[in-house]
Amino acid sequence: MTHLPLDDVRVIELGQLLAGPFCGQLLGDFGAEVIKVEDPGRGDPMRQWGREKPHGKSLWWPVVARNKKSVTCDLRTPRGQDLVRKLVAEADVLLENFRPGTLERWGMSPEELHAVNPRLVITRVTGFGQTGPYAPRAGYGSIGEAMGGIRYVTGDPSLPPSRAGISIGDSLAATHACVGTLVALHERERSGRGQVVDSAIYEAVLAMMESLLPEWQQAGYQRERTGPVLPNVSPSNVYPTRDGDAILIAANQDSVFTRLAQVMGAKELADDERYATHGARGEHMAELDELISAWTVTYPADELLRLLHDGGVPAGRIYTAEDMFADPHFEAREAIVRVPHPDFGEVAMQNVVPKLSGTPGRVRSAGPALGQHNDEVYGGLLGLSPQEIAGLSTAGII
Repeated sequence: MTHLPLDDVRVIELGQLLAGPFCGQLLGDFGAEVIKVEDPGRGDPMRQWGREKPHGKSLWWPVVARNKKSVTCDLRTPRGQDLVRKLVAEADVLLENFRPGTLERWGMSPEELHAVNPRLVITRVTGFGQTGPYAPRAGYGSIGEAMGGIRYVTGDPSLPPSRAGISIGDSLAATHACVGTLVALHERERSGRGQVVDSAIYEAVLAMMESLLPEWQQAGYQRERTGPVLPNVSPSNVYPTRDGDAILIAANQDSVFTRLAQVMGAKELADDERYATHGARGEHMAELDELISAWTVTYPADELLRLLHDGGVPAGRIYTAEDMFADPHFEAREAIVRVPHPDFGEVAMQNVVPKLSGTPGRVRSAGPALGQHNDEVYGGLLGLSPQEIAGLSTAGII
């Protein structure tokens, strides 16, 4: 089988919950050996998170911890910290998402870790970054989403700011941390030295906020919540169907709107000065949406989608998980994979993205049991004897 592109990279993951571990998941998806270090007593809290718990076990854990090895270690003890230093000596990346100063208190500052391994890339994910007046604050993803701007513009304009429905702030910070890690590894090939990757949740969210900042700085314009539409971009909305479904149509580009008008049997709309240009359609968004809705509601969803797709108009349903499992395109591209699991038999999860033509990533295993790889890592990688490993376990260090 084709080798994996990061199978020569070893990552020590010290973080928990999502902001750090999702970065580890992304690296592991493309072959990195990710050794996850967990508290001996309870492990990562993600082992218990999630609404549905068949067999009393989290369905989130098999995803975020996939392709990882689990070892246990009490990082608050000198012996545990010494174990981590030994792991660091054999690693390419150390990944953590503790509050700034935690590693330093444990005698594992970047300076101390680089003394052990000068080539180490140290990836740190936090709410507010490693510097600045807010750095010491506790910073969860929801706070970073609020501070970074996405909460203010999410939701219906008649309601308070809304959550996106997923932990988008944590995931964005982790994704940017992954990019930074790969960049630092590339630079290491030139310089021979590792460096610190500092990924802050609020900055990762801010990075996705398009032209929000210059709109305010140059024009004094503050973006507001707009529900399902884009301000001054039309038509781009959710429209009703005869059978009670709802279809999203995005035909805001001039050429695409012309095609929509043809599908609607109303070619004259594309020449109407109220709708002929992008700017004009934005000004007359409400009345244009009424015209389109009056047309879409005369068709059942399947027939409407066929007409739109045949006419080259971007359109689609708003999917639930059930829809995804039934969709032939998801199946054809293997967007969903089923992974063997000791409790669930197999667990379905999203596949690795993006797809690489030569060395694609792969889900090789679901999230491991707590301490499942203690003997492999401490015995095989660090060379500890069975007696030494047993002693560390008896002492509660692992």
